[in-house]
Amino acid sequence: MSTIAAIATPPGAGGIGIVRLSGPRAKALLARMFLPLSPRFENFRPWFLHRGRVLDRYGEALDDVLAVFMPGPRTFTGEDMAEIHCHGGPLIVQAVLESILRLGARQAERGEFSRRAFVNGRMDLSQAEAVAELIAAPSREALRYSLNRLDGLLGRRVLALREELEALRVQVCLAVDFPEEEVECLAPAAFGRAVTEVACSVRRLLAGQKRARVMQQGAVVVLAGAVNAGKSSLLNALLGRNRALVTDIPGTTRDFLEEACDLDGLPVRLTDTAGLRQTEEGRHGADAVEALGMALSREKLGEADCILLVLDGARLGEAGAAAESCPDAAARQVLELAGDTPVLLVWNKSDLCSPELFPPRWADGLSCCKVSARSGGNVDALAMALRQTLLADGCDRPPSDGLAPNARQALALEEALAELEALEADVRAGQPYDCCAVRLDTAAAHLGEVTGLSSPAEVLDRVFAQFCIGK
Repeated sequence: MSTIAAIATPPGAGGIGIVRLSGPRAKALLARMFLPLSPRFENFRPWFLHRGRVLDRYGEALDDVLAVFMPGPRTFTGEDMAEIHCHGGPLIVQAVLESILRLGARQAERGEFSRRAFVNGRMDLSQAEAVAELIAAPSREALRYSLNRLDGLLGRRVLALREELEALRVQVCLAVDFPEEEVECLAPAAFGRAVTEVACSVRRLLAGQKRARVMQQGAVVVLAGAVNAGKSSLLNALLGRNRALVTDIPGTTRDFLEEACDLDGLPVRLTDTAGLRQTEEGRHGADAVEALGMALSREKLGEADCILLVLDGARLGEAGAAAESCPDAAARQVLELAGDTPVLLVWNKSDLCSPELFPPRWADGLSCCKVSARSGGNVDALAMALRQTLLADGCDRPPSDGLAPNARQALALEEALAELEALEADVRAGQPYDCCAVRLDTAAAHLGEVTGLSSPAEVLDRVFAQFCIGK
């Protein structure tokens, strides 16, 4: 096994630069280029920072540094490791790395430190991916979920499901291998129930993928509704500043307007759209421009992760809240276009009309919130309700459980689920247990791909190629 080296800190100037080594010669290479300043130094004390000078290949000092040796296997990679903490000038850090390479170390490839940690059993593949996701986390929520995966929460849950399938396979093989023996075998009804339970658990894991995407990429929230409902005022209130033009003239917004917002650590892109109303076909000028704006509004609704359906509470009044069916034509249109996209109903202008009957009778189970965009009343409560809606995934666990698989992990879980659903159908159809055992093996293999137990080499290459060189 070769000894690898790389710069572990980001490019550019900084207070500190770190060069790390991993492999069987890490200590020897460090000793050859490190000149201790303490006269009492005899050998590298494990996990202890020693001050000294780092030397180039000619024995000339490059920098005043701190050096540490970390013996395996209780290191990040599971191997002997060493680090040199020098000043963070790019020239200094590069010179230190070049000296190590000239002494016999090899330049590490992308993700090679993490790959060695995976190969040496220091982490599973889901934890290794969490390292890269932790570094690239764009929000506090993404940081928290990546840290949970790094702790192995997802891997342990998947391993438990895989063990359940292995236990089922043992009982299935017992029925196949000893059909004439009087041994306790798994009845078809109990077998089907056990498979269904595992399938439901996999579905719950998959439900967290939405949270993972929202936290990593940010959520798209579209403000929609009738003209003059107060969408632009609400956008300004959520942003805490005047970004959109607000007037009493209906139809002020002719195009969509997008602004980034942070909802307690969750990145969100708010999109203010043109109000929806009927326009005359074939008209030119202002009406034609407004019609184009409304067409864009309908297009943006299809891209939304959540829709804020803004109602003009002052216009609807008490009667509008008590109506059996939605009296707002624009709101009806938005609800039709929403499809499966979550809709948060916002009763705006509550300072002018705050109905006693709320949520409205016709809301039909929609999440609802009363606000006054003009005065800012209840806007904070709306922001929290929006955050909860974006993080909800329909499963029976709170979003703080940390189970949010990434795209690769979700694909493996989907393939496992497909096999389990096919297995459920086979059990109901009375298929022989030896055929069922094949599907159990396949489902277990797909679950193993999440943690890397059964991932082919090309998958591992693709995963670790996305890492930075020093990790």
